[in-house]
Amino acid sequence: MTTALRSEQSLAAAGAPTHGVVRIDGVTKRYQVRRGWRETLRHPRSGRTTLALDHVSLEIGRGEFFGLLGPNGAGKTTLFKVLATLIEPEMGTAFVEGHDVRLEPGEVRRALTPVIADERSLNWRLTARENLELFAVLLDVPRAECRERIDRVLADVGLLDVGEKMVGAFSSGMRQRLLIARALLSRPRVLLLDEPTRSLDPVSARTFRAFLREEIVGRHGCTVLLATHNADEAFELCDRVAVLDRGRVLACGAARALAQSYGDERHRVWTRTPAHPAFDALVKSGLVDRLHRLPDEEDGWGCLELVVHGGLAESAAALRALSDAGVSVARFERVPLSLADLIERVVADGAVKGGEAHA
Repeated sequence: MTTALRSEQSLAAAGAPTHGVVRIDGVTKRYQVRRGWRETLRHPRSGRTTLALDHVSLEIGRGEFFGLLGPNGAGKTTLFKVLATLIEPEMGTAFVEGHDVRLEPGEVRRALTPVIADERSLNWRLTARENLELFAVLLDVPRAECRERIDRVLADVGLLDVGEKMVGAFSSGMRQRLLIARALLSRPRVLLLDEPTRSLDPVSARTFRAFLREEIVGRHGCTVLLATHNADEAFELCDRVAVLDRGRVLACGAARALAQSYGDERHRVWTRTPAHPAFDALVKSGLVDRLHRLPDEEDGWGCLELVVHGGLAESAAALRALSDAGVSVARFERVPLSLADLIERVVADGAVKGGEAHA
């Protein structure tokens, strides 16, 4: 039985689809822990290892924008390196467009391109076109196609009119677009993006995200795997996200669905009478808890944060109780779970379940 067939049967047994553009099945990777020279000399054969990836299995569909979330050291970069054929997994395997990353690395590299967010990987003393020409040679792009293909990718990223401009004079957003153009030269079907907007200002980052969604995924049909710590990218850009911690996939799904699953019905109330006894009465009734008074606004409005048990009906009941008690409420709104809180709660939940499994 071939490795590909074994992997496909494993995914099917787990209830996962077996037709994804990227399929990761039980990938495990360890690294040697770096040691000082004294310890190395004293115990040359007692090297310790750290688990970077722990039986990771994921399925990414064609044209999907898939996000990888998690704290630093969660394993996101290691997983990208496995997919890019830069390192081999110790156990399990991964497929890109049906090609095994270990058995067919050349085919994988033709289908997948990692986009390094480091602008210094560009030659700032060359023009945008000259940077692409240099890279086209490395990619063995036929000379007859070179100019046409460079024109095409420059146009795709909106840089055709500045192709003769020195990259050193580009803004950060323009350099990020040029990095995408460089990646598109090889006509990849899968792109790996590692925090592509971290060096951009908020306006440029929003424009760049729209470009990725509309042009790269919408027009080119690329499948994109994105490692990010940015809430806008996770909640607005990604179709699905996976939360990793210590090399394990703890949760996978739409970011907003995960936020709802791991969140609570936290609300904020703005009123002129934040010390009104009606709030304490709501806590005693059991309808709300975790009442917390925030600092007053400069114009005299007070703000309280509380958790309403239940859904919309219970929220309406809490608001009605305040109104019946004579509390003037200016605003009553649900507080969405932040990306940091989501990751923190998923990781905490994973730690609890991990402890139960070892009990």
